[in-house]
Amino acid sequence: MVLVLDMDPLPLRLRPGRPGYPWNVFFACLCAAIVFRYLCHSLMLIPVLLNELRPAPTVPDLLLAIIPRLDWLAHVNYYLWIACYFPPALYLLWRDHGLFARFILIDGAVSLTRGLMIPLTGLGPPYGADVNALRPFDFWPTWWKLVNPWRALVGDSAGVYLTKDMFFSGHVATTFLLFLFGRQLGRKPARVFLALHLSSLLVVFFSHLHYTVDVIGAYAVTFMLFTLGDPWLRRRFPALRPPGL
Repeated sequence: MVLVLDMDPLPLRLRPGRPGYPWNVFFACLCAAIVFRYLCHSLMLIPVLLNELRPAPTVPDLLLAIIPRLDWLAHVNYYLWIACYFPPALYLLWRDHGLFARFILIDGAVSLTRGLMIPLTGLGPPYGADVNALRPFDFWPTWWKLVNPWRALVGDSAGVYLTKDMFFSGHVATTFLLFLFGRQLGRKPARVFLALHLSSLLVVFFSHLHYTVDVIGAYAVTFMLFTLGDPWLRRRFPALRPPGL
């Protein structure tokens, strides 16, 4: 008689990406992620808005000098970022809620780090006048407009009030982090995540949203936080580990 032991650490009903994956777990993780990520975003905006009130110079950029600016692309850049960020993030959650939890925690750390670095660098807008230094806004009403999801999405509050959130690029950082986590799902998802990231990168350059150094900084900071944070989260929180580890 041969005794077969089931060593699978994750029951079939909880196995990510399989029929029967419980929707209550999916939506619980999604709601927790939204609350956490938006809290990080709201805190990040406080130093960023304070920085908007300081005068800052526009500096020369060799790449932006030769890349044409597409005005129509600049007007829709936020919606294009949404299209490159949310679908792969939801796919991460559907495939593995532990992997998604590690992603959203590091994504929040990236956001808070960006909020600290923007005032430290003090770069002016690469395109257009420093309007917020010329015409200061009311701080807390503006902060509320930016953290209000509906106003931020429909009213384009970020495009109106954030003109100097330069170092480093949030478009590049968030989609690059998705690619780093997407590699853990296999080659095909990784290729899709990479294509979405490169699309976001092109939007940044052809919209003249950021200086080249902002893009380089986004890669450097994001990769550092991922390299340090992901192994630490796996060790510190066993529930966030992939099955079998």
